[in-house]
Amino acid sequence: MDGGDIFIAIQKVYYPLLCITGIPANLFTFYMICFRRCGMSETATIYLSCLALTDTFYLVWVILLDLCLVFLQVEPFWNSQPWCGIMSFLQYGALYSSTWIVVMFTIERYLVLSITVGKQRFHKARAALFICVTIVLLSHMASVPMSWINTVTPVNITADGQNTTVLRCHYREATFTTVLVWVTSFLSGGLPIVLVLIFNSLIAYHLNSSSRLFTNEEWRAIRGTNKRGVVRRTIILLGTVSVSFVILSLPRFVTYCILRTQYNYKEFDRNDYSIPINVIGDVANMLHNLNSTTNFLLYCVVSRSFRQELVNAVTCQAKNKETGSFLHQTTKTMKVFSVVDHKETLIIDPVHAVLTKLKRTEGN
Repeated sequence: MDGGDIFIAIQKVYYPLLCITGIPANLFTFYMICFRRCGMSETATIYLSCLALTDTFYLVWVILLDLCLVFLQVEPFWNSQPWCGIMSFLQYGALYSSTWIVVMFTIERYLVLSITVGKQRFHKARAALFICVTIVLLSHMASVPMSWINTVTPVNITADGQNTTVLRCHYREATFTTVLVWVTSFLSGGLPIVLVLIFNSLIAYHLNSSSRLFTNEEWRAIRGTNKRGVVRRTIILLGTVSVSFVILSLPRFVTYCILRTQYNYKEFDRNDYSIPINVIGDVANMLHNLNSTTNFLLYCVVSRSFRQELVNAVTCQAKNKETGSFLHQTTKTMKVFSVVDHKETLIIDPVHAVLTKLKRTEGN
């Protein structure tokens, strides 16, 4: 068994394992967010529940029906028309939806923290639901042209020692498909990664700037802890979510660009694993697909309320009273004292003003 066979064997185990773990985890995450009190705001509940659903559809279209069947069947159903085009449409629609929900949720968090008008317009459940529905619709509309990037042709293969002709859905060699692939790579990889990095950096900067408006005594009255420790943990929390998204998405974007520039010719065999770029490209795809299964673990790590409700759900206990996660409580604090508002308004008793906006919760 050579290196190529070993890598194929790894993928045969890896992708079914993603389906077995990822699809139930995303569906359970949807249940937890929507029907259990996990200390999230209404807008966060909508964004994250929609993200769980779009990630589930991505796993179904891309992992279950595409990558798993290609290892289990000689001629999967999507190698024929019209399924070849329909599968591309559904796959890119789910990819766009999942990616841009993350981007819009990040932007919404920044607007809530920093801009008064943003708080009024974007920090509403109805607005969040409208944005998510719009993202899904626009994502699938933008995916319609992707139905024509692949074509179906007969191919001679050897199966069980016999030569046979099967249909294959493969990349169409044409100028317009190359343009579509570049546009898709930019919209689903390059631009979202840049936006997530920019707005999370702005959020971290805003939280750090806002922390300077309070003394250590005021922060202890609000949360019973040192203000620098509060800001540090908040920035780490935001950084964890952002870095995981970038780390798992960036390699695919880079390798995809390389494959469509230096190796974009008809004679190139994408399935030849003796070529390093093919191995690197498929490893990048494996990391990118892992991104649709990790949200459940991230919520368990960064949200104590989510962990508590998870234990309650598993042990069939009653729901907790509404509690706010650390990030949600900090968000409420910053909603009272944004940097902009503080420059314009003088408040005599800032601690009292902040405490009136906070609900009593157990310390994290």
